[in-house]
Amino acid sequence: MGADPFEIVCEIEPATTPDLTRVRHQIGVLSPVASSFLIPDNHIGRATVSSVAVAHEVEAMGGRSIACLNARDRNLLGFRRDLLTASAYGVDQFLFVYGDEPLAGSRTSELTVRTMLAEGRRYVEGMRGGGEGGDSSPSMRFGAATGLRPLPEWKRAADFLFVQIGFSLEDLLAWRARVGVDVPVYAGVIVVASPAMARNLTKEIPGLVVPDDLVKRLERDRNAGVDAACDLVAAIRDSGAFEGVHLIPVARYREVSARLERVL
Repeated sequence: MGADPFEIVCEIEPATTPDLTRVRHQIGVLSPVASSFLIPDNHIGRATVSSVAVAHEVEAMGGRSIACLNARDRNLLGFRRDLLTASAYGVDQFLFVYGDEPLAGSRTSELTVRTMLAEGRRYVEGMRGGGEGGDSSPSMRFGAATGLRPLPEWKRAADFLFVQIGFSLEDLLAWRARVGVDVPVYAGVIVVASPAMARNLTKEIPGLVVPDDLVKRLERDRNAGVDAACDLVAAIRDSGAFEGVHLIPVARYREVSARLERVL
């Protein structure tokens, strides 16, 4: 851990129509507490406005962005296109993910996070060497996601790591103590908006269990998930074990921003 300020990377809900009004509103509301914004890519199998395009919108509003790119929906040529487009737009941070399994049919390609990291490095080196297209010298950062398990060697080559969402500070600290890595690591925190969402998370994400006491609190208080998430963010910051958090406010971004301003 260095002396850099604790970062809060807020994930925004992506646009499923050409209208970016709601995206801009989220950015404006969360800007007082967010260090940067993560833009999802075809979130949970729904077509959304390009994460690279929305990341460019964030930058135009004066924010910092991380564009998520998943392997599920693109082949190698499409991935190279996205990197070129990002260079043209000035987008320079990416989170590579494998992508949820499609609801029907097969995956588009055999791209993986590992091959995306390698290809991203080749792209940057090629541009710096005066290869395809250009006289520019892009400086790009590529991140990867991980669960609370041993870290494979190839993921250590990423520029930063996002840890899967969880609810236990103790589990996060135990994992961090076991995994020696020199790049920034961001712990995943999500706002659970309702008991129904809690049940869905437990069912859909292997190994993730929403605490029973949080579910009971949600049945009595609709803001219990906001309070729990913001308290966990503060506890992670105070632990000094992580460079920041990847915070998913879902639709409760107004309440999250107001609460974090008080907590932090």
